[in-house]
Amino acid sequence: MSVNAERARLREADAPTCPWRLWGPYLSERQWGTVREDYSADGSAWDYFTHDASRSRAYRWGEDGLAGFSDDHQRLCFSLALWNERDPILKERLFGLTGSEGNHGEDVKELYYYLDATPTHSYLKMLYKYPHSEFPYRTLVEGNRARGRDIPELELLETGVYDENRYFDVQVEYAKAQPDDIVIAITVTNRGPDPARLHVLPQAWFRNTWSWEASHPRPMAHRDGDRIVLTHEELGAYSLECQAPVEWLFCENETNAPKLFGAPAEGPFKDAFHEYVVHGHRKALATEHSGTKVAARVVLDLEGGESQRLLLRLHRAEGATSWSRAARVLERRREEADAFHAELEAEIPTTDRKRVHRQALAGMIWSQQYYELDIPKWLQGDPGQPPPPESRKLGRNAEWEHLNNAEVLSMPDKWEYPWYAAWDLAFHCLPLALVDPAFAKHQLVLLTREWYMHPSGQLPAYEWAFSDVNPPVHAWATWRVFEIDRERSGGPGDFEFLERVFHKLLLNFTWWVNRKDPTGRNIFQGGFLGLDNIGVFDRSAPLPTGGQLLQSDGTSWMAMYSLNMMRIAVELATNNPVYQDLATKFFEHFLYIAAAMNDIGGEGISLWSESDEFFYDVLCLPNGEKRPLAVRSMVGLLPLCAVEVLTEETLARVPEFEARLKWFLDYRPDLAKLVSRWHEPGKGETHLLSLLRGHRMKCVLRRMLDAAEFLSPHGVRALSKYHEAAPYVLEVGDRRFEVGYQPGESESGLFGGNSNWRGPIWMPVNYLLIESLRRFHRYYGDDFRVEHPTGSGELRSLAEIADELSERLVRLFLKDESGRRPIFGEIEKQQTDPHFRDHLLFHEYFHGETGRGLGASHQTGWTGLVAALLHPTVARSCSSCATHAAEEPVDSQVPSPLKHI
Repeated sequence: MSVNAERARLREADAPTCPWRLWGPYLSERQWGTVREDYSADGSAWDYFTHDASRSRAYRWGEDGLAGFSDDHQRLCFSLALWNERDPILKERLFGLTGSEGNHGEDVKELYYYLDATPTHSYLKMLYKYPHSEFPYRTLVEGNRARGRDIPELELLETGVYDENRYFDVQVEYAKAQPDDIVIAITVTNRGPDPARLHVLPQAWFRNTWSWEASHPRPMAHRDGDRIVLTHEELGAYSLECQAPVEWLFCENETNAPKLFGAPAEGPFKDAFHEYVVHGHRKALATEHSGTKVAARVVLDLEGGESQRLLLRLHRAEGATSWSRAARVLERRREEADAFHAELEAEIPTTDRKRVHRQALAGMIWSQQYYELDIPKWLQGDPGQPPPPESRKLGRNAEWEHLNNAEVLSMPDKWEYPWYAAWDLAFHCLPLALVDPAFAKHQLVLLTREWYMHPSGQLPAYEWAFSDVNPPVHAWATWRVFEIDRERSGGPGDFEFLERVFHKLLLNFTWWVNRKDPTGRNIFQGGFLGLDNIGVFDRSAPLPTGGQLLQSDGTSWMAMYSLNMMRIAVELATNNPVYQDLATKFFEHFLYIAAAMNDIGGEGISLWSESDEFFYDVLCLPNGEKRPLAVRSMVGLLPLCAVEVLTEETLARVPEFEARLKWFLDYRPDLAKLVSRWHEPGKGETHLLSLLRGHRMKCVLRRMLDAAEFLSPHGVRALSKYHEAAPYVLEVGDRRFEVGYQPGESESGLFGGNSNWRGPIWMPVNYLLIESLRRFHRYYGDDFRVEHPTGSGELRSLAEIADELSERLVRLFLKDESGRRPIFGEIEKQQTDPHFRDHLLFHEYFHGETGRGLGASHQTGWTGLVAALLHPTVARSCSSCATHAAEEPVDSQVPSPLKHI
């Protein structure tokens, strides 16, 4: 066995003769309750397609399932169904509360874990914990409905169904012998003390495309002896086999119209397995051994502590399956996954850190999902179907008629957010670049393609409102993925990728300048910018006070965007001098933005408060009054992120840019003195471009590193703790608005109340701050020292502070000296039970005091950045000023072609 077998597969992955990415964990965890399945008149997606309807109603745009697996266009799907003989429904998909049911917004109420994965999906492992007793659907709904926003959510472990370990551990593994030959292992363990029975139904089905488009012929699954043959016009014929004797069940992936709508229709319907297994209705099944959905039913009787394994094989190969060979494939792929991760983790020092790193990356890989939405068809409706209500033609996303998505994308959370989000996706690409740089680069390219990006240049935010505005972090992500890929490969870098995305981001930058700077003064008004309820009011809606909001974060994001684009242009110019003009353009635009932040429109109004030594938004009221909104929040820390360092060596390679740069700084000393120390070379003859010179940077850091303000034991809070005792109050006329420190779940209903930026720790913005400190250190070096923590009397370099902040974030997931992980809070079972304590969750955000995980529990998307924090490659690629000479690539020792077993 080669230790680099997975890397060899990665090299083959995009070849048409060896499509290792053809099959993967591309099924959603939730298709119901999504915008793309919503055909209501009022856009009430949660109410239009409910969890209860999902077992009986065929989806239009995608599929979901438990431990799901599919091809890359979700034509043929595989997942698991379970029944414990007590539940009122067959467990086919994950349950959770809708936005209106949860006292803190929508939330999955299940226990499942993504434990392992390789980037080609040659090996995948996940774990689901299923109670012996009736699943507490009603208890969860009614219990959370009875709680207000000032009380934490009622969680599944609090209902008592896992007490005395009376549950099943259901582990699902996928192992590919070939790209189209998949071994599936389902291992069930009875964790309880007494015997228990479980019905296990691995099921395969075709996504229903034939009901919506006549040009799509109906595929077919039929029994051929002991195997099932699944035939699809595009995929061809696959076989599904099971090692154990099973009862094969068949039905159609069709809506049960009589049940849901009282309309006449002939079955069998999508819910036939539920009707048969739970209610004994054999007539619900297909009488012939054929259909578009098939399940292998096995009933397992397990003693206390006993495990049983079920092996299946989904493949295109001819001939009968050798189950001993299938078992060897499974073991071989496990070993190769170990070898792949061992190479990645070579510089990570402890077992626990390696565990966090590996499970974070597993979550990133498991969170890849096929996403399809064709807005013109969604607006106009399908032939032969009732037309959508006229209201949708002027409603949600009606202005995105060009959008036609049908690709595998990285999701924030496949249950809570089973749709791509523009700024989330940018952060996803950094940890993904460690394991699968080709996929990371593809994601950034895809988001800027013509069937995503609006003709105006706007990037689609997310399906609930594509026109919402997310922070413009995609140039930063593109540059960082380029750097990480270059650092890992040892080569010159993928300039084709860099150039391709850069050209499209030029359109997006222009959109920002034309649409989000209405006064043309280089002060930007982006809206909520992903920070949800961080402000005094909803910044994405018309202001309740009237007037305009000049945003410190929006303007800082654009300053950062300018520097990112400048840096990319400089890099491209080293190969093609024509890009020096664009580097100059972005350099000068950055300076204009920086000047505007200090004197808005020459009116003596600044986003910087000299008295508070902090950045604030400014509210411009209709009567001409301008009020700084003195909320000490992440909005005022983000100016730190607009920083770039250039070396003399780099500048020597772009002489026209360097000459223009020097001329402009001499010509506009008023700009130079505000934002740059260009004429004072730093460590290693570096030059600094930043919104903050040394004094202002120290002022901002003084607050950021103060435990009484932003500095939590677990990272940088989104809102200063100062506002706990002194909430910010804004009074305009007879209206009063208030922002107070809330370290946990939101007590505000803004944005559905399912996230909170008024005190918790958020990984992505913390990550940006850490990288910014490392870039500042490249200029200042070790001699520039700042007190950390504020008031401690201990001085540290900016690199040391960045490392220490990084460590605070990492420690969220690590066992402390007493063996407890902050993310699990006071939930004793998760902290101490050997079957829970090492299964990690990657939450959306974290309690500002305790570090307990909050929000979406599987948002590995951007919380997966912890893998980047743990990996020295990422820090090196950010901190290094060295010229990247071509060296022998890391993968050069990988044998090719790969010898498949």
